[in-house]
Amino acid sequence: MDFHEWTRGDFVISTDRSRVDVEAVHRFLQSSYWAAGIPLEVVRRSVANSLPFGLYRVATGEQVGFARVTTDFATFAYLADVFIADAVRGHGLGKWLVERIVGHPELQGLRRWMLATRDAHSLYAQHGFTPLSAPESFMQKWDPEVYRRGAR
Repeated sequence: MDFHEWTRGDFVISTDRSRVDVEAVHRFLQSSYWAAGIPLEVVRRSVANSLPFGLYRVATGEQVGFARVTTDFATFAYLADVFIADAVRGHGLGKWLVERIVGHPELQGLRRWMLATRDAHSLYAQHGFTPLSAPESFMQKWDPEVYRRGAR
């Protein structure tokens, strides 16, 4: 699959997997509420097996944001690990990142998108995400201690 890039001002979003600074993503995720303690190798595998969206400073190439989509490119997509570095928050970069993700040409016509968030509902609502209409239809297998135990 070819990669896509979009530039706006001093920033570029790229789906080029080779540009992802996995260590920088790991540092952020390790301290996040949703992936605390995640091992570096798990982050490497997650990037390798999903469609990554890196946000970078044009001038330096420094990674300042990230998201990834797990998808079959036909019916379903799960948006995960979305973050913008503290130093560049407040400039609309999160909104732009989600806009580029849901507008990605290879992710059009999907029947369902999903994500989980504790505190960014208003950001995702701007892009068509809503609470589950029938939460009783959904199930999960959730292991919040998997990283602490060191399980693959």
